[in-house]
Amino acid sequence: MRTRTILLVVAILLVAGFAALNWGEVVRPTTLLFGPIAADAPLGLILLTLLALTLVLFLVSSIAMRTQSLIDYRQHHKTLEAQRELADKAEASRFVDLRQQLDTHLKEMRERDAIAASEFDKAMLQTRRELQVQMEQINRTIAARMTELENRLDGRVNRMGVPPVTPNVPPMQESVAAREAREAGVREEERIRQDSEREQREVRREERATAADKPSESGWRKWF
Repeated sequence: MRTRTILLVVAILLVAGFAALNWGEVVRPTTLLFGPIAADAPLGLILLTLLALTLVLFLVSSIAMRTQSLIDYRQHHKTLEAQRELADKAEASRFVDLRQQLDTHLKEMRERDAIAASEFDKAMLQTRRELQVQMEQINRTIAARMTELENRLDGRVNRMGVPPVTPNVPPMQESVAAREAREAGVREEERIRQDSEREQREVRREERATAADKPSESGWRKWF
């Protein structure tokens, strides 16, 4: 653009200099034909005037084209800005939706974990109570059997006429059967706890696999 302007100015200066050097010839009247009409007029001045009018029209046309191109550029720029804003808003809304889905999924996982933990605690408490009840029943049964055996022994000793001998042996704190029953209850409780932990780990593993597969279904391919 700058080169064309310089060339145009140089051409105008050359034409003006040529006309100034030959101004006498430019304004000298000659006989000219305008169709069927003949008139005396300066041919050089007429041609110079036509050249000036052509130059003015060229400048006006260039200015109009430049103005139109600037207007089109501004409109195109505004359109691009509007499209960019819409794209940014759409992308932001997609990120918000994705975050909401992730928060919802994490909340559901926490709720499931809490429910599983509460159920596990309830099951452990119920199992412990059942084991305690069974151990108490076993202790009562053993105590009843021991009492029955002592009564039988005392009856036989009385029938034989031998005075009962009270041994100075300290009473046993717990019998062998009660200890075995308690050990069996502890082993059973440990087995139940291990099974519950294994089931809980499997549930968490399935939930993590579901969480890993879910974003691929509702990710960028779904939105784009």
